[in-house]
Amino acid sequence: MIGLAFLATVINYLDRQALSVAAPVLRDEFQISNIGYSRVVFAFMLSYTIMNGASGPLLDRLGTRIGYAVCMLWWSGAALLHAFTSGVWSLAAFRFLLGMGEAGNWPAAVKVVAEWFPVRERALAAGIFNSGSSVGAIITPPIVAWIILSAGWRPVFYVVGGAGLLWLIAWVCLYRTPAVAHPEETAVKVPIRHLLRHRFVWMFMLSKVFMDPVWYFYTFWFPEYLKRARNFDMAAIGRYAWIPFLAAGFGNVLGGWVSAACLRRGISLTITRKSCVTLFAILMTAAIPAVLTSKTSISIAWVSVAMIGYTGSLANMLSLPADVFPSNAVGSVYGFASMGSGIGGMLFGLLTGWAVDHYSYTPVFIGFGVMPLVCAAILWTLLGPITPLTAEKGLEPKYAG
Repeated sequence: MIGLAFLATVINYLDRQALSVAAPVLRDEFQISNIGYSRVVFAFMLSYTIMNGASGPLLDRLGTRIGYAVCMLWWSGAALLHAFTSGVWSLAAFRFLLGMGEAGNWPAAVKVVAEWFPVRERALAAGIFNSGSSVGAIITPPIVAWIILSAGWRPVFYVVGGAGLLWLIAWVCLYRTPAVAHPEETAVKVPIRHLLRHRFVWMFMLSKVFMDPVWYFYTFWFPEYLKRARNFDMAAIGRYAWIPFLAAGFGNVLGGWVSAACLRRGISLTITRKSCVTLFAILMTAAIPAVLTSKTSISIAWVSVAMIGYTGSLANMLSLPADVFPSNAVGSVYGFASMGSGIGGMLFGLLTGWAVDHYSYTPVFIGFGVMPLVCAAILWTLLGPITPLTAEKGLEPKYAG
């Protein structure tokens, strides 16, 4: 079951990263500036942000099996539409549609984790499915570069969109929901209004404002950075742009393993999760030497360290909603919290385009090296304890312990 969520995440990043790799070609063909490209990214992040708030409750209502299928069908269709791009505005419109569908992937996958895995195994399970983002980002540069060099950029989007439709067939045939996932966890029905009154939801959302935009920067801008700042051509982008994402794949597993090891040694859930996020956030400061070095190989190596930091942190952050809330509310909680990702992605995405056009990539990398430390500070000072939610008289929520 976690393998299906992993494959969906691979396809999610095939669809998302395809434009990043093809961007140098499209920007040259349609004369798109850095600011114009940042607006295309903004269109994706705008719909992604809106639908994060809607997709979580929708998935909780529809259930994992049907909800995940609807999301995949939508975003795969949107990916296919990219082949008909005729300029910056149509490209932005198709990215907007893509963001609407792709927003459902993480709430749905987190629900798979909550349904199938106990607390001790969730960070590792989350790391496994989230490593699909790294795998998708690894295989996308060589595949997209090869297709572009062989047949042009439009067939790229036929291929990535078609992959999602194949997954959809497998999902409908194979996925099932366990009758009782974990008897030790009380299946409390938590109304949406109660979720929105919890400090955890709002502080978790705030923390993601400063964490997830770092990943979006590497996803949407790294091939552009290699071309504009390091003078890579399309063939070189295909050969080297995947390396940091390979490192990110190790970070997913490492983050889950460290968390599980701490819990086995009796360290509390609160200390374990927050300490792991902080440890890996420190690694993300590697973005700063990455932009300051004159050697491209060393720059890519430092970016790879930063990527390990991000995915190691995320493996633990993905587990937080399921650590606190019952499985029937996890999709909603993660969806609401991920609106913080989108808000940060929109804000810092636009700032990236402006900073690159007016200055260089240097202040951008420095900013994204520091921001994860802000996320860690929010978790320690504002989030509160990570303890399971219980209910009095069936509805009113409170923190246990």
